[in-house]
Amino acid sequence: MVINSELFRSSNSFQEEGFESVTNGLSFSITEENISDSVILTTFHDFTNWIRLSSLWPLLYGTSCCFIEFASLIGSRFDFDRYGLVPRSSPRQADLIITAGTVTMKMAPSLVRLYEQMPEPKYVIAMGACTITGGMFSTDSYSTVRGVDKLIPVDVYLPGCPPKPEAIIDAVIKLRKKVGQETAHEKKNYQQSQRCFTMSHRLKPVLPIHTGTYDQQTLRRTPGIEMDTSLEYPLERILQNSIETSSPFQDSEEIGLLKDWKQSNQKQEQNVKMMKEEEA
Repeated sequence: MVINSELFRSSNSFQEEGFESVTNGLSFSITEENISDSVILTTFHDFTNWIRLSSLWPLLYGTSCCFIEFASLIGSRFDFDRYGLVPRSSPRQADLIITAGTVTMKMAPSLVRLYEQMPEPKYVIAMGACTITGGMFSTDSYSTVRGVDKLIPVDVYLPGCPPKPEAIIDAVIKLRKKVGQETAHEKKNYQQSQRCFTMSHRLKPVLPIHTGTYDQQTLRRTPGIEMDTSLEYPLERILQNSIETSSPFQDSEEIGLLKDWKQSNQKQEQNVKMMKEEEA
């Protein structure tokens, strides 16, 4: 506070009561040592950045075991409330989303929708190896997204399997530094260009394996002459009964399978006879 000594009292009365007279005039230097720590020169953008970095409200998106490590931050041991983090259950009230765990192709549209519902400016922390690269599920899994950055833009990558709570705090501190150094021009460019709402992947469509007749063909073609001789009734009669009791839509197909089985069975019988004749 700047006090003018010429308001109501003289300078002598202020000195007698222990007050220090401060002259608020043109000749007074604002860089004087006694008040230099009380005056802060800043811009409006820096002030708004300071407000935002001090009150980040995260939306917690946990799909796997990494989220358990983040849950420990809520306790009194780490106390992440001291950084101004207030978890929100609605994306419209959050400006930070923390993705933890494996993101599948089925959950990818939901994640993108949550990100779209968040107001600008918004930030993303990718927590854990499964979120960043797909983790151990990225080698031979057809349903795993190999990196959440293929869906939404990521500001801070937090590797680990799972990362420790101290590492999560370090990621939040790095994000706070990034927020504090942003300018209005960067925010405008971020909103226009940094959008990645795609689900591109290197998977190729293939024909379905189970066509409805796969199991039937396997069942009808595998029995050989050994099975026919071990049954009380001939296998041909059993297959014929199954055709009669089946639906009419499958009669032609079943009959074709039966013919194939007959031909293969005859070939097996001929081979057995030839082997017996050669041995004799």
